[in-house]
Amino acid sequence: MRKNQCEVGLIRVITSSSQDFVNLHGELIENHFPQLKVYSRCIPDQPTGIYDAATLQQAEPKVLQVAKEMADDGVQAVIVSCMADPGVDLCRRHLSLPIIGAGSAGAALCLSLGHKIGALGITAEAPEVVARCLGANLISYLQPVGVQNSLDLLTAVGQAAALEAAWELKDQGVEVILLACTGMATIGLADKIRRTVNLPVIDPVVASGLIAYFTTTKSNIEGAEIGV
Repeated sequence: MRKNQCEVGLIRVITSSSQDFVNLHGELIENHFPQLKVYSRCIPDQPTGIYDAATLQQAEPKVLQVAKEMADDGVQAVIVSCMADPGVDLCRRHLSLPIIGAGSAGAALCLSLGHKIGALGITAEAPEVVARCLGANLISYLQPVGVQNSLDLLTAVGQAAALEAAWELKDQGVEVILLACTGMATIGLADKIRRTVNLPVIDPVVASGLIAYFTTTKSNIEGAEIGV
């Protein structure tokens, strides 16, 4: 760890035996915020992640367990890298460190860029936390054709469908696009949409890193105290 780096835990809600895959979101955050050192882990026994109410319910106690272990290891904040914010409220009730949900972080950042928000996700409806945070500002939500879970986004067909859906959102008049699935960060979809569709795009993983940065880094805490 570099001097003055802050340690952040990141929980992936899709199970993988590949630590390289598990580390992808943490590495994305570190690339944007080198002041952070991100330690990533995944929850067990959910190889297709969270994509409906049942898998969300299954994940929540697992997220809490991993978050407790990360807190015991000394991290200064925990990011739950899923748009449904699974287990976030549960973790906040049991742990004293900041718990950051990708869904609420991404939605909050969208509102700084516009009031006509369009979202892309992998479920039939927008994640509840995203819909609640954005309210009437969420004017459209689309699930790319043929994309049923985050693994579909790893295919060329799934990625093409996601770009097509982004174009459709632009045609509907949105000002900002929110990626409502953290698996879209894995494939770098935000940059692809920005280059081709030419709209601001919020990557929820990067948004989570931004919140973690301002929550944990000493320089920003000190700056906030003196009004910088």
